[in-house]
Amino acid sequence: MRTLILLTCALMLPVADAAQLASKLTITEWPVSWGGRPRDPYVAPDGQVWFCGQSGNYLARFDPASRQFTQVAIDEGTHPHNLIVDDDGSVWYAGNKNALIGRIDGQSGEVTRFPMPEGVSDPHTLVFHPDGHIWFTAQWSNAIGRLDPASGEVALASIPTDDARPYGIKVAPDGTVVAVLLGSNKLALVHPETLALSEVTLPRPEARPRRLEITADGGIWYVDYVGGELGLYQPKTQAFDAYPLPAGPQSQPYGTALDNDGVIWIAQTGVRPNRIVGFDTRNRAYISETAVPSGGTVRHMMYDEKSGSFWFGVDTGYLARGRPDAR
Repeated sequence: MRTLILLTCALMLPVADAAQLASKLTITEWPVSWGGRPRDPYVAPDGQVWFCGQSGNYLARFDPASRQFTQVAIDEGTHPHNLIVDDDGSVWYAGNKNALIGRIDGQSGEVTRFPMPEGVSDPHTLVFHPDGHIWFTAQWSNAIGRLDPASGEVALASIPTDDARPYGIKVAPDGTVVAVLLGSNKLALVHPETLALSEVTLPRPEARPRRLEITADGGIWYVDYVGGELGLYQPKTQAFDAYPLPAGPQSQPYGTALDNDGVIWIAQTGVRPNRIVGFDTRNRAYISETAVPSGGTVRHMMYDEKSGSFWFGVDTGYLARGRPDAR
């Protein structure tokens, strides 16, 4: 286990006010003995932290209290990319290489497999919708889909842009499903009932959005992986803003997490070691920058409201927790 605390450096980062200079982030890491690119952790209702072993072809859970890991076997060739856990403890995972979404029952452990329709081979990132559906992206299949857990039916929203590479996906407060299109400089907005899809073109033609967060006011915050910026699109006014990341164009922002204080935590993966920065969306300023102890790439992060911390996997073979200090 490793722990690192780094205070914000006022000389490196634009800050909102002097009080915020004292903010800091504690990162704790636990080595995953199986390796296999641990990624996309999700905190279950019982506090267990589930995650994928993408290259190792497994799922696993971690007990923060006992610090014990348990590996869960899945079908050969699944190579799970992402998982989410519902209220009854059932785990849903994206079979990125075997064209299915799987469900492990939270009580019995029974596995149910939901195959993808023809033309969709790589479910990528999953997200729950308040109406009970599960929405997902399929990057190389150029698809955004909706799974009905009750019937197993999969419906697809049509993306006008070829090779759009839909990647990160979230649900806005009004129920709109929002995905970033990594192969273009666009966002996709999908109506949850009709599946009607509209594209929003970002101001910078070279922009390549990879992950996103949506604040309570409906603001869509996206990280531009190529440009090294945190961008904001406001659907109500159709206005844009951009905030260059501390590491500049080479920062390659990737994983993100939005906490209850309105701070977006962003992994800068173009620098070694990776550095997690905090951006205060209310005061529009970077307030913190902390190195990831094991140094490897951080692809996805999940904020846990109960503990007030966020979790992520590191390609170097670690499961990690970021705990912001009280502000």
